Order: sequence, then C-alpha cells, then structure tokens
Amino acid sequence: MSGVRVAHLYPEHLNIYADRGNIAALERRCAWRDIGFTVTGVGIGDGLPDADLYYLGGGQDRDQALIANDLVRHAGPLAEMVAGGSGVLAVCGGYQLLGHSYLGHQGDELPGLGLVDLVTRAGTTRMIGNIVLDCDLDGAGAHRVVGFENHAGRTYLGEGVEPLGHVVHGHGNNGEDGGEGVRSGSVIGTYVHGPLLPKNPWLTDWLIAHALRRGGWNSELEPLEDELELEAQRVAAAIAAR
Repeated sequence: MSGVRVAHLYPEHLNIYADRGNIAALERRCAWRDIGFTVTGVGIGDGLPDADLYYLGGGQDRDQALIANDLVRHAGPLAEMVAGGSGVLAVCGGYQLLGHSYLGHQGDELPGLGLVDLVTRAGTTRMIGNIVLDCDLDGAGAHRVVGFENHAGRTYLGEGVEPLGHVVHGHGNNGEDGGEGVRSGSVIGTYVHGPLLPKNPWLTDWLIAHALRRGGWNSELEPLEDELELEAQRVAAAIAAR
C-alpha cells in the first residue's frame, strides 16, 4: 500500500488550540495500519511540495496577516493539486483563508486562496464553546463531529456551496444559517478545534482513505479499536448539550 504524504502549511504560525494534534492523529492511525506517512513543513518563501493532503491549522488574526500574501502565491498550484486528487483540511484561521477574502475588525482585508466560494468578515463578538455537528460525507450516512469553536469571524458560503455539517449544538459558520464549515470535493474547512481529528476518528480515516486513493488504492481501511476515541466524542457531545 502506498503511503500518505502531508504538507503542513505554516506550522510555526498556524497552530492554535493544539491543532498539531490533527497531524498526530493522522500519523498514528496510519502507523497502526502499517501505512507509510510523511509530513513536510512549508514555511514562508518555501515552494509547494507534491502531497496527498494539504493542512492549514488555526491562527489568530495577526498570524493570518503574516502568512496571507505568501499563501496566495500557492493558489494556482494548490488548485491544480486539488484538481489532480489532493485533499485540503483547513481549520479556523486556515479555513477563513480558503475563500476569497477575510475582512478584519479595522476594515483590513486579507486575500484568500479562492479555492472555495466563501467570504469571512470579523464580527463584534466571539462565538465560543463546545460544538456538535451532524455530518454526511459522500452519502455514507450521518456522523457526529465534536470539538470546540472560538472565532469572531462570520463565514458565508456562496450559492450552492455545501457546509461540512449542520449544527446540533454551538454557533457554526455565522450563528445564523445553521451550517458549519465547508465541503467542496476534496476540500474541507471548519472552525472545529480541540483538535478536530483525535475526537472524530471516522473523519481522520476519511482523509486517509482519500489520500490513498490518489495513489490508486481502492480498498477499505482496516478497522481499529476506537473505544477510547468514541468515549471522548461521547463526553464532548454531552458537555456541549448542557
């Protein structure tokens, strides 16, 4: 079986709320199945490597401002990689930069990648707390996503663009339309921190399987014993429901 190659974009700038834990979850679930796994860090001024999955973590506004113009250099090549089957996972600050632009509190506008038709603008209050979503990828049946959100940005999806999931508890993209995150083909964006993947093993496996299929693999992943992960998910959902 071919391995999974991940490009971690701006790990020194976009790493809030332990978002490196998402990389750790991917690595562990590959290792437990004897699947090869490599991570390449991409910093300011670096080129964009060939990867099966590109990862953008969360960051505060000042961190986003530091990397936004450099990130936009990769817009064309990254769009080509996505068209060729690569996936993207972007969390919070990284999610906001997937779209056309991010309008800050002072009217300052950061450019985005334009990978997905969405815009984000800063609100006057923060949306904070535990969050639970119902999520159905590829018609495989509803799954639960749990985690934590803390964002002032209000994200609005373009016409016909689908959210990652629908809010059961929490705020979501903007606190108005009931959607959270975005799913556009192999591109996923979300405000869910915590980090996202350790508490949601089904989503981790979805990303791994998608990455492997880019290399021609077309089988089912070997099941793992997920009792601990599922208990963490259950506890997080119960806290959010209080």
